[in-house]
Amino acid sequence: MLEKTFTPSAIEAKCYAHWEQQGLFRPARPDAEPFSIVLPPPNVTGTLHIGHALDQTLQDILIRWQRLKGKDARWIVGTDHAGIATQMVVERTIAGQGLTRQGLGREAFLAHVWDWKEQSGGAITRQMRRLGASADWSNERFTMDEGFNKAVVEVFVRLHEAGLIYRDKRLVNWDPKFQTAISDLEVETREVQGHFWHLRYPLADGSGHLVVATTRPETMLGDTAVAVNPSDERYAHLIGQMIAHPLTGRQIPIVGDDWADPELGSGCVKITPAHDFNDWQVYDRHKEIGWINILDSQANIIDSSDVPEAYRGLERFEARKRIVADLDALGLLERVEDKTIQTPYGDRSGVVIEPWLTDQWYIDTSKLAVEAREAVTDGRTSFVPKAWEKTYFNWMDNIQPWCISRQLWWGHRIPAWFTPDGTPIVARSEAEARAKAGAGVALTQDEDVLDTWFSSGLWPFVTLGWPENTADLKRFYPGSVLVTGFDIIFFWVARMMMFGLEIMDKEPFETVYIHGLVRDSKGQKMSKSKGNTVDPLELIDRYGADALRFTMAASETQGRDVKFDEKRVEGYRNFATKLWNAVRFAQAQGITAGGSEAPTATLPVNRWILAETAQAAADAEAALSAFRYDQYALGLYQFVWSRFCDWYLELIKPLLAEGGAAADETRAVAGWVIDRMLILLHPVMPFITEELWHAQGARAHDLIVAEWPALTAAPDAASAEIGWLIDLVSAIRSARTELNVPPAAKLVLHATEADDALKARLQGQLPALERLARIESLSFEAPPAGGSAQIVVEGCTYALPLAGVIDLAAERARLLKAAEQAEKEAAALGGRLSNPGFVERAKPEAIEKAREDHAARTSEADRLRAALARLG
Repeated sequence: MLEKTFTPSAIEAKCYAHWEQQGLFRPARPDAEPFSIVLPPPNVTGTLHIGHALDQTLQDILIRWQRLKGKDARWIVGTDHAGIATQMVVERTIAGQGLTRQGLGREAFLAHVWDWKEQSGGAITRQMRRLGASADWSNERFTMDEGFNKAVVEVFVRLHEAGLIYRDKRLVNWDPKFQTAISDLEVETREVQGHFWHLRYPLADGSGHLVVATTRPETMLGDTAVAVNPSDERYAHLIGQMIAHPLTGRQIPIVGDDWADPELGSGCVKITPAHDFNDWQVYDRHKEIGWINILDSQANIIDSSDVPEAYRGLERFEARKRIVADLDALGLLERVEDKTIQTPYGDRSGVVIEPWLTDQWYIDTSKLAVEAREAVTDGRTSFVPKAWEKTYFNWMDNIQPWCISRQLWWGHRIPAWFTPDGTPIVARSEAEARAKAGAGVALTQDEDVLDTWFSSGLWPFVTLGWPENTADLKRFYPGSVLVTGFDIIFFWVARMMMFGLEIMDKEPFETVYIHGLVRDSKGQKMSKSKGNTVDPLELIDRYGADALRFTMAASETQGRDVKFDEKRVEGYRNFATKLWNAVRFAQAQGITAGGSEAPTATLPVNRWILAETAQAAADAEAALSAFRYDQYALGLYQFVWSRFCDWYLELIKPLLAEGGAAADETRAVAGWVIDRMLILLHPVMPFITEELWHAQGARAHDLIVAEWPALTAAPDAASAEIGWLIDLVSAIRSARTELNVPPAAKLVLHATEADDALKARLQGQLPALERLARIESLSFEAPPAGGSAQIVVEGCTYALPLAGVIDLAAERARLLKAAEQAEKEAAALGGRLSNPGFVERAKPEAIEKAREDHAARTSEADRLRAALARLG
């Protein structure tokens, strides 16, 4: 017999250990149809957050579902070496020991990183197990394991040989603290209260000046032009003339370019190609203006003849102050305007990022993007929801060269060696490089490492053994589904598509399912600074993994972010308890495990539950096939809680008490239905369902490898009668509740419109009506005068006389007052929502709250008016 109270912690660790030890996450099915998902590899430094909980729950639901359907379901798992994040963590760790990276040197530092990885890395994979992730742990990968190292070098060399990887001097996002280029994803834009300095730039001929505005006056030391719009009549005649730079004395040209907006500021823009991405594009169109770099790797002003001596060596913000003061002293500071500025910061370093001109390695993604785009256009890979294809296409259509080199030590070192004159030689090994260079040529390997996204972009095929032509690669590439967030469609999804098509000549997956962000209950983005983050491990401790998983699934509506509310987790923990208690009741009634075939049923209530079970299975299959996680979870919630627990178990209690053939049939049907219920719920609630599966009796196998139900039973007249009974009882209960009928009061049910068939049905179900709806008798005569509640079920009107049961006049007055108040509130909310001023100015979460409140008050008003109508 099950314990009286459901305690998740008592079963979860035990259950997971059993699955993993028995190899049940990857049972041997060599002849089965393959199905695979690649896990977006979490950082080795990471810990499980609520976004992971959503992402991994959705993946595990698919894997468990396909495993139950008999497929060779494989969830490919591993972790990412997370270059900059890991290096930062280890540098902090060794700093506590009085050590520095530079002091240790490269090899010794990397030894510390590997030690840290072995001892502290990978905590997230242990936490994934607590969530119930049924991944293929026996083949867990790491993006810097030996196989990955070999594969990364091979891809780099092949792409270089194909002319797709090259070295170039271009602008990058430069982190002056970590002294490395970083990706756009690692740049965090913050609103900063700053200034617009409006500066006078004298014309070289002394005839006047132009006014330019900048938020970064220090960069003016690198100006090489001033741009005006060719169509701007104020300045068009000046194009080709020269500016006498106010501080450097250089003469710089005035160029005509559409980047200058006549409507913005003075219409004149200073051009600093080496320190601004937009200005670099102007340089691309006007090569004659050249570029000047004025910053070193720490963002200090360089010691160069291009820079006035007074500013050399100054920290960038100190230089800003000095330059503004000098311009003011020269009478060239026209005005200073306070302004909120969107400023780029390193998400880990917390310092302002500089656009900086450096020599880096690049991939010519414009060529790779062509087929990657076509693969989605022609349907070889499809996005769900389809709307996300637009985001993918937008990236592909506006793709820029990808900077793949990073100035770090932890990562895949670039397989390139430089000759003394700086010529790079790309090779698979140093020996191969020396052979290419020729005898006696000194070589030095590139100090840089590859962007982390380079190796993770190879994830779908390297995890299967590439560059070896393994059996796994043949069987599981391309993968079936990728589940991920919209924020990395470009950084990861697009790059996997490009690499897969270039290296494997095949797109890496058939379907890409994109989910939203997990936000707080008010729809706000979660952040530590707001104090609205939640720890999934704490939620698991409090409510169990099944409750958290069910919350994630039930909240996952396609195309929308998840509004997370802990009350929902608590509610679904109660659902788990309801399921536990239902099986415990079944045990007490002698209901045990059912067979594989549905038992024969003659009783209407049993025929009804078999039809309901078949419909629930069909609905679950359809929902998961369409990636409608919310419909899958909520459909089963309704089936288990309402149809099975609230109705079926209540309706069969008299049958079980009677004994005999009716009780035997009912036990057989109930046991079989419980089994199907546990199988259907298993993908989303694996722990409790596995425990209850075994609690119901001896089994030939574990639930995790049971058979997904494919049922075809259809409703018949007998089962339809139970549906009618449920509707009638529900309507009577609603009327009693709405009209404040005392719970103990027994009522007469009048059915004056009933034909002979309905009369017979009512009389046959009178015991159920007495027990479930507090009906003391039936009448087929007109109800007495004095007020009755009216209900309509399947086209027939029923009456419940209430004279003497409630104060009808007082109840009418109460309902009328409440209805009018709800209507008044709904009208006020409707007026606010129809006000363009409110919709345009209010925060999105405020608008959403107003819409929700309006819908709730409107629904309440309708309910109250319906209750009034019941009273006539």
